Amino acid sequence: QFLHAGPPIAYADMCGPMKGAALGAVLFEKLADTPADAAALLEKGGVRFAPCHQFHAVGPMAGIISPSMPVLVVRNQSGNNLAYSNINEGLGRVLRFGAYDEEVLTRLHWIQDVLAPTLAQVVTAEAPVDLRSISAKALQMGDEGHNRNAAASALLFKELTGRLLVSALSPEIVASVLGFISANDHFYLNLSMAASKAVLDSAAGIPDCTVITAMARNGVEFGVRMSATGDAWFTAGAEFPKGLYFPGYSENDAAPDLGDSSITETAGIGGFAMAAAPAIIGFVGGTSQDALNITREMYKITLRRNMNYSLPALNFDGAPIGIDARKVVDSGIAPVINTGIAHKNAGVGQVGAGIVHAPMACFVQAMQQFLSQI
Repeated sequence: QFLHAGPPIAYADMCGPMKGAALGAVLFEKLADTPADAAALLEKGGVRFAPCHQFHAVGPMAGIISPSMPVLVVRNQSGNNLAYSNINEGLGRVLRFGAYDEEVLTRLHWIQDVLAPTLAQVVTAEAPVDLRSISAKALQMGDEGHNRNAAASALLFKELTGRLLVSALSPEIVASVLGFISANDHFYLNLSMAASKAVLDSAAGIPDCTVITAMARNGVEFGVRMSATGDAWFTAGAEFPKGLYFPGYSENDAAPDLGDSSITETAGIGGFAMAAAPAIIGFVGGTSQDALNITREMYKITLRRNMNYSLPALNFDGAPIGIDARKVVDSGIAPVINTGIAHKNAGVGQVGAGIVHAPMACFVQAMQQFLSQI
């Protein structure tokens, strides 16, 4: 069984990047020897698929997690629940964008054989890494926890360097692991996602509670989950982000909105904390004033301000948290997500970045279901 990003979807209905990532995972698992054989296996139903969210996990873009892939484990100490994510591969030709050539597979095996065991040796249940502390500091250093993770990745690098230097690991392994992390400003993204998932899972299944516990996209549909309605998905067609494209690409190259990374916005960071990251607004299109306005608007559809995550540009007010489906429907304000834009074809990679709003129809459906249960 493979896990994927977003609400449930069959292989035949997947977008190009997700199909490519599934094919790469088949090759990684050695269930087939060639891409053609892997495609044939997938087309005849040789692999079962389920959403990452069904197993308390999240994955960026295609979000494919196969049985042999190591995962990051995040514990919510308050709720004593766990959440999981795969490990960020870096940029360029990577599995999450649907690439599956030898370079991709070699990197995945190195993550499995070297990176993951190394991290497991220095990060244990007895000596965990405090992700809330890192995220809080990063929000005051220009990150927003979704598209910009430069500060958080640097803080994590600092934390891991101290542990690795006093370990019994060989200098060659330490150098290769630190080199990989230092070259990837997005390394922290998957941890930010898993931390957000752990927070939101602790809010699931509360009677009469209309807080949104997940927003996710599979490149075809956008889906949300609501606390009172449990594991039910409420879906609508995935939209195309509006933003800026890398040289040589345009909206004609874009895949629809894709990935589980919108779990960060669901937890009140990412696009909801745009006020903290003026640099990112130029990357996705807009001005620093737009960033402030976006965060202020998100206060209107949320229940609280998270003072663990204070935003300097708003006089250190807390980030908006607790999306209330009632407020979304009543106000007509849809949650905002800042996101990378994937090429519609497998393996090309990221072609831009932008902003997308969650489809209002998802929240209308959730409220209709909620009201039918009363």
